[in-house]
Amino acid sequence: MASRLNPYIGFKDSARAAMEFYQSVFGGELTVSTFGEFGQPGPGADNVMHAQLETPSGYTIMASDTPEGMPYEEGSRITVSLSGDDGDDLRRFWDGLAEGGTVTMPLEKQMWGDEFGMVNDKFGVGWLVNIAGQQSADAPA
Repeated sequence: MASRLNPYIGFKDSARAAMEFYQSVFGGELTVSTFGEFGQPGPGADNVMHAQLETPSGYTIMASDTPEGMPYEEGSRITVSLSGDDGDDLRRFWDGLAEGGTVTMPLEKQMWGDEFGMVNDKFGVGWLVNIAGQQSADAPA
């Protein structure tokens, strides 16, 4: 099996809602395991120990809630980059992520020829979307 690089996003108590939102944007199969399913009783038992979304586009997104007693720092999440040449899919993903979120840079043509934008979704996770532009015949390879 080849190595893969996957984003793993940490949440305080909203991993399930975030992952269900990402599933509504990207489609795919979502699996969720809670702390309670692995024997942790108490108030955090319904929180997400591990969630994984496998999308039809080949993306894998993982997430969890921060366990009780473990420090959580807001803003310590990651930024996720989506890029490629399938403009229809990427624009659809952009629209879904922007719904209820904050666009920090509109998705528009950039000086390097691609469409690029930045958005923080409604859960505060930053996303970069880059849609490859048409390469001209004189462009260096």
